Amino acid sequence: MALAEAKNLKAISEAIDRHNSNCPFPAAEVRMNPFEVERLGWDEVRGLPVVPDEEIGTGRFRIVCSRELDDGGLEEVEAVGQELQTVVPADN
Repeated sequence: MALAEAKNLKAISEAIDRHNSNCPFPAAEVRMNPFEVERLGWDEVRGLPVVPDEEIGTGRFRIVCSRELDDGGLEEVEAVGQELQTVVPADN
């Protein structure tokens, strides 16, 4: 492994550790510029997929939180309701 690749791997690995130590949701992806992904030839880093992202400049990367991918774990369902009838006590 070339020195530049080793430095990249070390920086990404440290960023994953930093994320995982500061967030209750684990890291889910490593996003990099498509040019960098092609140049490095990595499919994954420490089990996380490396995803090309044109929004990220060359020489940079982004650790994506699993919370971002699963919409916070919230499930959207349709509520079914019934109309309630209020009963008022009669005056005697």
